[in-house]
Amino acid sequence: MVRIRLRRVGLSGQISYRIVVADKESPRDGRFLEIIGHYNPRTEPFTFDVDEGRVYDWMNKGAQPSESVQMLFRSVGLLDRYARLKAGESLDVLLAEAQAYYAARKVNTSTTAAQKK
Repeated sequence: MVRIRLRRVGLSGQISYRIVVADKESPRDGRFLEIIGHYNPRTEPFTFDVDEGRVYDWMNKGAQPSESVQMLFRSVGLLDRYARLKAGESLDVLLAEAQAYYAARKVNTSTTAAQKK
């Protein structure tokens, strides 16, 4: 089974994640099929960048998001857009809506550790 999950990167205390498509049996930081985005929980609000077209493609092929990725997808509205895609809405309209959402999000690029100093 193929999963969409987080892969930890960065130094200790400076953690960020890649969103990858990997086989379920692969280790957390092991072999993967494709990098489809990244997630940084240390910024306020969190930095989340994903190629939604690739996410839709992998989910149509049967890839299942992990629980943590599913919560992230739900928080940015990706799962709602995917349900609308399954109901027959145009992919171009959904991708334009997603791009507008990410452009409107104001993200402070400084991390929480830098803000505490």
